[in-house]
Amino acid sequence: MKLFFKSQFIVLLFSVLFLFSCSSDLDFNQTKNLRLEPAYVANLVYFDIPANEFVTNGVETPQFIDRSTVDIFNNTFFVNDLVKVDLDFEINNTIARAYTLDVKLFNASGIQIDIISIAVPAYYGAANVITQKEVFQGTRLTTLKNTARIEMALRMASGTALTESSTGTIKMRSGVTAYFVIQ
Repeated sequence: MKLFFKSQFIVLLFSVLFLFSCSSDLDFNQTKNLRLEPAYVANLVYFDIPANEFVTNGVETPQFIDRSTVDIFNNTFFVNDLVKVDLDFEINNTIARAYTLDVKLFNASGIQIDIISIAVPAYYGAANVITQKEVFQGTRLTTLKNTARIEMALRMASGTALTESSTGTIKMRSGVTAYFVIQ
């Protein structure tokens, strides 16, 4: 019987303690001052082209072109909250020819609105890695937001002719970092 009263007393004691707990008013107006600044990183384009792919039936192909449609700027989140974009390029050339990479931005009417040109020197036995960062902020960011199509053209400079047995590769990695402010 004593055990029953002790357990009843403990239950009563804890019930009374829980009834007198601390609390405060919640201020939901603090959410009006909420400011989020996320950054997203993604791969953009990657290619690895061996030297012999620049030769078709014994004839050099001096240019490769890749075209992509860009539709992310149709999203209001990207248009309204995007404040900065970094495009990072890394090109490693082990071919004994120089190249130029042109990244052209076109609007919906097909008019070129910006170009990024990266000169890649020929390989002569030493490390040949070129890096370049393009920052889009302010008016240049507005130009990027108007982009509807991107064209990447890899142009080969003049020099010693390549053959189907030529060695080396040209590799390009690129990434994008997008910075947002959400209020």
